[in-house]
Amino acid sequence: MNSLSPNGHRFLNRRNFLGGSAGALGSIALLDLLSGDHLLAARPRIDPARPFAPRESHFPGNAKRVVVIFCAGAVSQLETWDYKPELIKFDGQPLPDGPAVTFQGPAGNLARPQYRFRQRGQTGKWVSDMIPHLAELTDDIAFIHSLTSKSNTHGPAENFLSTGTPLDGFPSLGSWASYALGSENQDLPAYVAIPDPRGVPQNGSNNWGPGFLPAAFQGTPLSSKEPIRHLKAPMVSAGADRAARSLLQQMNQRHLQQHPGDNKLAARIASYELAARMQLSVPEITDLSSEPEYLLKSYGADDESNPVRAAFARNCILTRRLIESGVRFVQLFNGAYASGGELNWDGHNKLKEQYDKHAAILDQPVAAMIKDMKARGLLEDTLVIWCTEFGRMPFFQKGSKGRDHNPDGFTCWMTGAGIKPGISHGVTDDLGQKAVGDVHPLYDFNATILHLLGLDHERLTFQHNGIERRLTNVEGHVIGEILA
Repeated sequence: MNSLSPNGHRFLNRRNFLGGSAGALGSIALLDLLSGDHLLAARPRIDPARPFAPRESHFPGNAKRVVVIFCAGAVSQLETWDYKPELIKFDGQPLPDGPAVTFQGPAGNLARPQYRFRQRGQTGKWVSDMIPHLAELTDDIAFIHSLTSKSNTHGPAENFLSTGTPLDGFPSLGSWASYALGSENQDLPAYVAIPDPRGVPQNGSNNWGPGFLPAAFQGTPLSSKEPIRHLKAPMVSAGADRAARSLLQQMNQRHLQQHPGDNKLAARIASYELAARMQLSVPEITDLSSEPEYLLKSYGADDESNPVRAAFARNCILTRRLIESGVRFVQLFNGAYASGGELNWDGHNKLKEQYDKHAAILDQPVAAMIKDMKARGLLEDTLVIWCTEFGRMPFFQKGSKGRDHNPDGFTCWMTGAGIKPGISHGVTDDLGQKAVGDVHPLYDFNATILHLLGLDHERLTFQHNGIERRLTNVEGHVIGEILA
């Protein structure tokens, strides 16, 4: 029998200690076996010499590839996708029991949407006149109106959307996807990031960084603005160039054989070989001269009156070409970091004036890209996502004609592979300030994207500092209502 202390607690005797230790050791062994069988986690088995080789998903996924259209600066849901008649009714009145001060200062009165809303398509979805081309596509889109973020500051909120945490140093969604699945084209990067022609978002490369994943899985920045040229010597024939590359590959392999088990060396050689192959593949992809005039016109890529839109339109064509060539994940940015929202969607002061400019750049090219991809059959196995880091308040800031940051309820959407078309899921309150029905933190959004790729967000992990890390931390649920 176990002895008791004067207060009734059992002392730890030798028998209890040995029995408990045996149970604990057995549990550790079981966990190790389960982990080894990939029943608790499902870390992909990666050959360092071939980090981008295609890998099997956890289960059959609808999507093979992903395009993320990231509108930096926090697009107002109230001027785009989330129609609120009550906001029109109470325009100019104070919000009852509303906050006196928000992120950037004192709150003003309620402000109606700055654009007219109309019903669109067979579904009759109310969408703003600010984006008439995208509004034509609502029958193909699944809207999520009830997303929430953990931050009301652009940098941490960009992190949360791109990496699943407001903190720096964590892997981006595209890095997780390429880490899990590799690539279908060994001559191009698995993951490409295309910054806005005006510059990078506030958190820059952290949006496409690998964090603690191997560096091979970071996004490769690419643009159609300045096509990459073939870097081989001009006096060397194509045959001689191929022979030199073949000899270099043989030498690399011999060096690797002399250092068996050196994973860092293998990874470094693999990255150099990919860079060499990209000298041939990337110039061809970024050279849009082969695109017909009618298609350039449909995107707005020939618009000399708006060179920024023309450049962004070329980025949209580049996105389609990359997806068509088997790139796994493309992150297309609209909006660049600058104070005052002049180059992005941060509409604090003159929202209508700013959004007129930004919508003219975004609307036609993205709508044309989605239509083009659909016509080519690419949407059958490509997931297209439109997103922004948080939303906007239903009232203007005091003394301005703009809206402050709002992480408590905003809209993003998906279309393409595995998505139920023409639906709206989740709701914000009558004034569009807060998500109140089917509320989804961005963890759910990212879990759903991984699910469509055939990945279980709870099993896709990487051990870092003794912790099994994952994109969705210890949270996240798949949003089943938007799945076909």
